[in-house]
Amino acid sequence: MTPLTHDRYCEEIADQMGKLRTVVTSGADLSGTVPTTPDWSLEQLVRHVGGALRWVERIVATGAREEIPEDRVPGFAGPAERGDAGALDAWLAESGELVVGALRRAGPDAQVWSWAGIHNTGFWARRVTHEVTVHRADATLAAGLPYEVAPDTAADAIDEWLEIVEWAQRTLPDDTVHGLRGPRRTLHLHATDAGPGIDAEWLIELDEDGVSWRRGHEKATVALRGPLTSVLLAFYRRLPLDAPGLEVLGDRKLLELWLERATFG
Repeated sequence: MTPLTHDRYCEEIADQMGKLRTVVTSGADLSGTVPTTPDWSLEQLVRHVGGALRWVERIVATGAREEIPEDRVPGFAGPAERGDAGALDAWLAESGELVVGALRRAGPDAQVWSWAGIHNTGFWARRVTHEVTVHRADATLAAGLPYEVAPDTAADAIDEWLEIVEWAQRTLPDDTVHGLRGPRRTLHLHATDAGPGIDAEWLIELDEDGVSWRRGHEKATVALRGPLTSVLLAFYRRLPLDAPGLEVLGDRKLLELWLERATFG
C-alpha cells in the first residue's frame, strides 16, 4: 500500500483538527493531566499541536532550507489566556487553516528542509497528518470520549512510524532502537477489521542488522491482533496491550521490548 495522496493528507489534517477542536470545546478539564502524555495537561498538549502546525506552515510557506526557530513562528505559543476554551479553539482553527493552506499551495514536491532527510512538502503533509492523528487520540482519551480514525490513515500511520524507526537506526547511532539488535525475532501486527483495499498486516523482523519490515501475514515470535484503531494506539503506546479487543499471541516480552526501544511518537 502506497502513502496517501497529498490531497488526502490535507483533507485528513483539516478533519483531524476539527475533531480535536471538538474535544477542546466539549467541557473537558483543560488543566487535567493527559494519561498517555503525563508531562502535559490537556491544554499543554493542544498548544503543542497548534504550535507544531504553525511551525510547519512557516517551513512550507517560506520554502525554508534550514530549521526555523520556534521564536520566529507567529502565534506559536497560542493565546495569552490560559484555560479559555474559546480562545484555544479559535487559535487551533487558525493553526489548521494555515498549515493546510500552505501545503495545498505548495503541492507535494516543493523543496524544503526536514529533519528526516526527505526534503519536500510531501513529507510534512504526511508527518502533520499523523502528528495530529495520534495527539488527537491523547486528547480524546483524556476527555473520556470515543476515538476512531479512518482505516487508510491508521494503516499509513503505522507505516510511517516503521519508516521513521528505520531512519533512526540508519542515522542516529545513540537511538534506543539499536537495543533491538540480536538473534532473529519477528513481530506480526494483524488488524482484524480492515475493510476492502486496506492491507493491514505487518511483519517486523529484528536481527543483528537491526529492524526491517514488510506488509504481510506470517507466523511470528509474537503477534498483536485486534481492531485497526486499537492496534494503532497500542503500537503507539496509547492503549495497554490488555485493552479490550486486543490479543497478544506468543512472546509478549518481545513486544514490550519493541514498545520500550522503538520510541518515536
